[in-house]
Amino acid sequence: MSKLFFRPSSVTFFTFLLVLLFSCKTQNKNSTHSGELKLYLPDNLEATLWAESPMLYNPTNIDVDSRGRIWVAEAVNYRNYNNDSAKFYHHSKGDRIMILEDTDGDGKADSSKVFVQDKDLLSPVGLAVMGNKVIVSCSPNLIVYTDENGDDVPDKKEIMLTGFGGRDHDHSLHAIVAGPDGNWYFNTGNAGPHIVKDKAGWTLRSGSMYTGGSPYNDKNEGNLKSDDGKVWVGGLALRIKPDATGLKVMGHNFRNAYEVAIDSYGNLWQNDNDDQVVTCRTTWLMEGGNAGYFSADGTRSWEADQRPGQDIFAAHWHQEDPGVMPAGDRTGAGSPTGITINESDVLGKEYLGMLLSAEAGRNVIFGYRPSLKKSGYDLGERKNLITSLSEDNPGYEWNDSAQNAQQEKWFRPSDVAIGTDGAIYIADWYDPVVGGHQMKDKKAYGRIYRIAPKNKKLIQPKIDLNTTSGRIGALKNPAVNVRNLGFEKLKQQGEAAIEPVKALLKDENPYIKARAVWLLSQLGERGKAETEKLLSDNDEQLRTVAFRALRQLSADIIPYAGQMAADPSAFVRREAAVALRDLPFEKAKPVLLRLMQQYDGEDRWYLEACGAAAENDAGKWYPEIIKIFGNEAPGSAGYKKMINLLWRLHPAESVNLFASRARDSSISEAERRDAITALGFVRDRSAALAMIELSKNKLKDVSELSAYWVSFRQSNDWYALLDWKKTGVNTAYEKKLAMMKVKRGIILDESISVHEREFRLREMAMDSLGGQMLIGLAVENKLPQNINQSAGKWIFSNPDLTVRVQAGRYFKRPGAGKVFSIEEISKMPHDAVAGKTVFAKQCATCHRAGKEGNNIGPELTLIKKKFDRMGLLDAIINPGAAIVFGYEPWLINTKEGGSFFGFLVAENKQTLTIKDATGRKHIIPVNKISSRKKQTNSLMPDPATMGLTEKDLADVTGYLLTLKE
Repeated sequence: MSKLFFRPSSVTFFTFLLVLLFSCKTQNKNSTHSGELKLYLPDNLEATLWAESPMLYNPTNIDVDSRGRIWVAEAVNYRNYNNDSAKFYHHSKGDRIMILEDTDGDGKADSSKVFVQDKDLLSPVGLAVMGNKVIVSCSPNLIVYTDENGDDVPDKKEIMLTGFGGRDHDHSLHAIVAGPDGNWYFNTGNAGPHIVKDKAGWTLRSGSMYTGGSPYNDKNEGNLKSDDGKVWVGGLALRIKPDATGLKVMGHNFRNAYEVAIDSYGNLWQNDNDDQVVTCRTTWLMEGGNAGYFSADGTRSWEADQRPGQDIFAAHWHQEDPGVMPAGDRTGAGSPTGITINESDVLGKEYLGMLLSAEAGRNVIFGYRPSLKKSGYDLGERKNLITSLSEDNPGYEWNDSAQNAQQEKWFRPSDVAIGTDGAIYIADWYDPVVGGHQMKDKKAYGRIYRIAPKNKKLIQPKIDLNTTSGRIGALKNPAVNVRNLGFEKLKQQGEAAIEPVKALLKDENPYIKARAVWLLSQLGERGKAETEKLLSDNDEQLRTVAFRALRQLSADIIPYAGQMAADPSAFVRREAAVALRDLPFEKAKPVLLRLMQQYDGEDRWYLEACGAAAENDAGKWYPEIIKIFGNEAPGSAGYKKMINLLWRLHPAESVNLFASRARDSSISEAERRDAITALGFVRDRSAALAMIELSKNKLKDVSELSAYWVSFRQSNDWYALLDWKKTGVNTAYEKKLAMMKVKRGIILDESISVHEREFRLREMAMDSLGGQMLIGLAVENKLPQNINQSAGKWIFSNPDLTVRVQAGRYFKRPGAGKVFSIEEISKMPHDAVAGKTVFAKQCATCHRAGKEGNNIGPELTLIKKKFDRMGLLDAIINPGAAIVFGYEPWLINTKEGGSFFGFLVAENKQTLTIKDATGRKHIIPVNKISSRKKQTNSLMPDPATMGLTEKDLADVTGYLLTLKE
């Protein structure tokens, strides 16, 4: 089918607010561009339209300054290469940063001005206001505009950092936010590579196999090493000092987390998404965490790595791989964008500490109440804070048909922020679609909504940074970047500020207490001593904050980590393990051994923290772990702890242990599977040989899974470890290729009789590999015209769908070229039973619907959540209209005459892997490739190529739109 390869859940370029409360629904009616819009939110809150176009257009990100004004980053010129600027609202002088203000305090903006309009601003998606500095995130640059005289006009422009990928792309550089430690935090999507040098000369290098989404995003590469010697992958969470030094990776391997939020404890939070209907998620981010979108080196997609029996979500985020953090809340289909923490009780005590995650695709803002669980966080039950839909929208849904153009699905919250008054402000991109590198609203209309307590007037506080009390007031403010102003001014006072800051430790608001701890640590030696006392506080979160703060100031963290290793809290101990990550073995050993001994055998966050601290010296840790747990009885809790720790580290020394467990019929199949997984991650010749031997095991579950790993690892981690031809593994392809090369020689030899050449041509055209070779010849114009015409007689009967699809580009098929009318077919009656038959025959090869079909293309069970009938027909009839990352077809020709067509799912310096339309994976050595070309059309054939009639199309769309979960 087709735009079944379109990115419905797409980019995190827009978001809505979803947060709390059960089914409390209050209708707040607001007169808008599209007529009246009902918003549903808890009974004790109200939403009002605070601003709308022409005061602002296409808002992508917002921030709040110390005067309570709302600053807006606009992306009016979003993807002009894809959206005709002659038809859409456009700024020829570049995109803008706007300042909006409610000057009379009536709860609605009445002033709008341009702060800056700059041709360097092409679809900026990040904005932060830090006093007189305005930091705009617009790949490839992080730009600082400075207003030195306070007239709301920038006097200076500076490129703070540059080298980020993602120009005019929302998988790009996102907003800065001030941390409670005085550092700045931000993130960037996976449209790399990101080659960025900070002002101290430290260079970040992060890439992956992701290209596409923009004509500027045509090159990328995984397995890049930064100056810290580590391989960081894809999207990143980053920290930097305000002077642009000290760039540090806080987490990596995201797809496109739209924002990173930091709370006053120093915890990072993010949401992320992809185009499958099950894969969006919201999670706490442990420092250094691998979020799991690509393989650990960024050279393979989840599809390349999906193992037999793995569901899509587990494979998508590599949840069963050692070294990957838990995925958090699985939110399903959608397009998550802005995210923030409400650290104020102005809206009511029940909203204090609420994590707000905007979900543009679902027309809602989610709310979570995170709480500690073992050594990590549990997000709790997800609730809707505010939505434009009277009923929950469990799937991403868009509609731009005329009759629905002014309905609730145009509500697309792109960001959410807390104002200085404690109100929640929501930027609404306002469009019938979100993602897919497109927009439909030609007027670039946008809005900002304000959520406040019902029947209560909120007052904008006056921020006075000239007095200690005023600075304390700023530090306590609900607006995150305003708090930073108070922090910096109080820090400048040094030890003179200790007493007023210490007083905050008695505040009823726990977040204000946490801010005081961070600030105390930076108020000279006396302040540091006060912070050290808090390592014994009764509150485990405050103990954690004190440790985090002291870690940033201390050249030697071991004394503090040693103290924390005895802490009763698993959360505190895990934080100590995180701090040991970059220390050498001998220095970390005493403390890390104590931490490992307290691992409970179940806590994945704790396991990952210990694993990250030990992985650089995994071989040295093997005997130490055996020494601790080796005398435990097999099957005991202690033995399980040992196995889990070694599974996470998988050193070469563990090969015999895991091979033995894989052969052990007395343990469960799940335990044998885990043992085989551990072997699969050992980069050593012994592991490859052990896996080959296991592939011959009499236990079927062992032999089949081991055979998978043997086949899979030949193209990546084990490629250079063995001479694979000598192993006798997977040599059938080479034998068949040799036979087809003989036949190819015959059809190209004009001295041979026409009859013989036609006979061999038919054999090739009817064979999967032979058909691929013929296509390769056609691409390179090496087929004589008469041979090309003859091939069309047989190649469309090839048993391989991949061949049949690609053949339509190069060979003439009788009857092709039929034109279908979407409008007429949409009006035809449908027969769902007949449609199910059409699906089984024509679509199930690639797609799954319910329990039928395959997971090669996107799953279609919930396709009605993404398309109405006309949208679905458009996706089928016009397959190449919008192709999502991972589903762009490639044609690869080899020097040996082979030709492969399908999805590029993995690539490194030695091999690349193509998955064809039947789901088969072909591993191709890079040095054997003669040509490679990304195709502009979808892999899915058009209806004529599939032999479908108008009635077939009416029936199959009718069937798909009646499916239930």
